[in-house]
Amino acid sequence: MLRKIIIKNYKVFRDFILDLNPGMNVIVGDNDVGKSNVLEALNLALTGRLNGAPIANELSPFLVNQQATREYITALRERGPAVPPEILIEVYFDDTEDLATLKGNNNSLREPAPGVKMRIAFNDDFIDEYAAYITDPQRITWVPTEYYQAHWLNFAGSAVTQRGVPARASLIDATAIKLQSGADAYLQSIIGANLAARDRVELTRSYRSLRETFAEIDAVREINTKLAGDRGDISDRGLTLSIDISQRASWERNLVPHLDELPFQYVGKGEQSRLKILLALNEKIPETHVVLVEEPENHLSFTSLNQLVDKISEKCEGKQVLVTTHSAYILNKLGLDELILLSASGGRRIVDLPSSTVDYFKKLSGYDTLRLVLAKRAILVEGPSDELVVMRAYLDAHGKMPIADGADIINVRGLSAARFLDLAVPLRKPVAVVNDNDGDADKMAQRYAGYTAHDFISIHIGKGEQKTLEPQMLAANGRQRLNEVLGKSYTSDAELLDHMIANKTTTALAIFETNHPITMPEYIRDAVAH
Repeated sequence: MLRKIIIKNYKVFRDFILDLNPGMNVIVGDNDVGKSNVLEALNLALTGRLNGAPIANELSPFLVNQQATREYITALRERGPAVPPEILIEVYFDDTEDLATLKGNNNSLREPAPGVKMRIAFNDDFIDEYAAYITDPQRITWVPTEYYQAHWLNFAGSAVTQRGVPARASLIDATAIKLQSGADAYLQSIIGANLAARDRVELTRSYRSLRETFAEIDAVREINTKLAGDRGDISDRGLTLSIDISQRASWERNLVPHLDELPFQYVGKGEQSRLKILLALNEKIPETHVVLVEEPENHLSFTSLNQLVDKISEKCEGKQVLVTTHSAYILNKLGLDELILLSASGGRRIVDLPSSTVDYFKKLSGYDTLRLVLAKRAILVEGPSDELVVMRAYLDAHGKMPIADGADIINVRGLSAARFLDLAVPLRKPVAVVNDNDGDADKMAQRYAGYTAHDFISIHIGKGEQKTLEPQMLAANGRQRLNEVLGKSYTSDAELLDHMIANKTTTALAIFETNHPITMPEYIRDAVAH
């Protein structure tokens, strides 16, 4: 198993370190934070390949971190010392006896450990060419990777090859699997699983007989007669059109799989994506130690995603898996305790998350836990009515919608608020909880007593005799104002309150959209104040 990866000056990462779980790792983060780059770098260090080709063929200035590039160019132009930045990717393995040949302290931590590294740095053989290149620094805009060389080494300092790396990695990205290759492999898997030798022989004979049938078609015979009559204008040999039945282009390559009578390339992108991921799992997993899966949710419906997640869990059992995702469903199903929240410098792992909370979200995986993980700040509310009212309160307090500040108001459906707080604690995520008092404010406060010790968590419960949101709003604004907001003319508070309770969401939407000034109850004002 891999226990750590260190990345320096590769793409978005200037100085990055990530500890890995031995089994499942679910990597989440904002766009452009580097989720794909982690998988790519890990695959590069374990295979020596990038984009399916040897790294020597893929060297580019765009692989070098932009900040490192800017600092290098600035140093050149100021005539100071300017060392071309190098890329370093190190992978640390668990320290076991069978990895003794990889063990050493030839790594950036100077730690005696087994591991491999990919170092991409300036090649001194080009010192004269480089000296000529930098004579006019003002014209230099990129790192000259043409003068770079890739060094693939173990921590003992010896060069390695693919055979010398004990951990085989498979990078599975449905968007990068070529359509025809996917179809070919799918067909081959069907053949291997279902066709006996006699069946293959019969298919070969039937396919070859197509040549004779094809040649007898009137239109084809007429075309071939015309082509044969042009001997000399095109070729000195007889030219005809027919079906290629050579071994190189046998039926195994030319027959196309169909799904419900549609050619593979014409089925929906979601089905293609799911099929290609499952295909890659079937082909690569048996010989693979580390499985890297890039955003498997692309184009998939909820049902298809559920089936795919189950397959990933089943087929990757006993493997080390890294999955990048933007899907809360995948995060919940694979386990919140496997979450890694990525940043520019590393990843924050969840530790000591209550097992009951992990199980809760696995069973009720529709909760959008990822919204809390990625928000700068979250406000948890009990239902859609509270969500609308708190959103209006935030708008009134800050002059903009909460999402513009990176704050997210999340409807957690009542009792699950504590489960979200279990997730917020290890992430140290600022969270405010807005709750009705349900007739007993002290009892409600006691429910969250274990969380208030954390200074980034605050609990806001309705005060007084008003048990729920609607009577709280009526007490804060009065009957006349709420009649104006709702377009009603009730003559008693009881009638107005009955209407509001019977039409909770409609009432909340009217409060959210109204141009009339609204006074929010104190507990809601406090929740949105920061």
